[in-house]
Amino acid sequence: MQQTISPIDGSIYAERQLSTPQQIETTLAKSAAAQTGWRRVPVSERAAICLRVKDWLVENSDEIGQELTWQIGRPIAYSPFELRRGFNERVNFMCDIAEHELADIPIEPKENFQRFIRREPVGTVLVLAPWNYPWLASVNAVVPAILAGNSVVLKIAPQTPLVAERYAEAFAAAGLPAGVFQFLHIDHAQVAEVIRDSRIGFVAFTGSVAGGHAVQRAASERFIATGLELGGKDPAYVRPDANLEAAIENLVDGAMFNSGQSCCAIERIYVHQDVFDKFVEGAVELTKQYKLGNPLEDGVTLGPMVRTDAADKARAHIAEALSRGAKALIDESLFPMSKAGTPYLAPQILTNVDHSMLVMTEETFAPVVGIMPVKDDAEAVRLMNDSKYGLTASLWTSDVDAALSIGDQIETGTFYMNRCDYLDPALAWAGVKDSGRGCTLSRLGFDAFTRPKSFHLRLSV
Repeated sequence: MQQTISPIDGSIYAERQLSTPQQIETTLAKSAAAQTGWRRVPVSERAAICLRVKDWLVENSDEIGQELTWQIGRPIAYSPFELRRGFNERVNFMCDIAEHELADIPIEPKENFQRFIRREPVGTVLVLAPWNYPWLASVNAVVPAILAGNSVVLKIAPQTPLVAERYAEAFAAAGLPAGVFQFLHIDHAQVAEVIRDSRIGFVAFTGSVAGGHAVQRAASERFIATGLELGGKDPAYVRPDANLEAAIENLVDGAMFNSGQSCCAIERIYVHQDVFDKFVEGAVELTKQYKLGNPLEDGVTLGPMVRTDAADKARAHIAEALSRGAKALIDESLFPMSKAGTPYLAPQILTNVDHSMLVMTEETFAPVVGIMPVKDDAEAVRLMNDSKYGLTASLWTSDVDAALSIGDQIETGTFYMNRCDYLDPALAWAGVKDSGRGCTLSRLGFDAFTRPKSFHLRLSV
């Protein structure tokens, strides 16, 4: 039995039986059979179905958003917008470019020959999606895989089982042929067995570094590829020429939104010493304005973390930093809902931090951020790169040339100037180092879900 414990009040919000071996076998068999027909459906028809799925989910986003709040604790004021904004934008973009990007690739003419490269689907794609942004993390693989002519089996995190079920409802309502999209509620051991099954053609995983290693171990027994979007410890650098008001507003939001439970959340900030005090003062004042409480209530801007153990990990990071000389700038008493032994955690800003502390090196995944002064660009670059992660990094400046120069030096998948914590579907979403490998979205986002097949036709003998 798989249980979803709501972080709001500790109640059991959902219970699901794990799939039996026979159910798994039936799902994989149906997926393989359905894909043989689906691959022959024109891309324009595939896109039309995906757009109808998107429309159905957006139309039901209020109800789905409330379900999501109960499952993960995000304030109800924000939950529906995961579908209305990011999900909506990504589906629209990938559907718009699908026909062009999935078309045959012509080769320069050669007398008496016709030559081209066709992008063939890989078969059945197993999508392993997390709980923190279950719609946004899953759509990056689910929709491009289906657009490319594959079938999909979705395994969602046990914290958000209703997301998988809502996908199935939406695809059914949109008229997707049976078997092209399915889901399974399975545990880690069952996931490994599914990956080893010969009917799986690709694995798209979003989650922890440890989870990525487990996926890779299972896949290593077969000649299939994996896409791995893993952890992050995303840095920001504020130069002295930055618009401080905008930097403060965006970086605090980037650190605190969704209780900091985002792979691309801002977890460490480096500020030029000339503007350090002013930046910190503004960040503290803005953070104090957050309201921690029951995420179903109006006015709440910070909900509980997903589980008590996640909040305890963040408390341990804070305590370790304080023991090494860090200074906590947010008085926890300002957030009376914050209590040890619960998932409710006050936001925190730490100064006097350095890279000997977990809060500056390990993924805290909480509404906690450390801020360090730096003397120049070179020191900022060195510290930003001093991490085993490399998902996103942001620079705050009015100098575009400086941004391009610094961006060239940063080891990251996405480099921002004057924004953060956002995924543009026209750009490749990728990580380096322990943040993973492969990419989703953009015109490159179909590559993982297709394989090239060359056609070399001699027209007459």
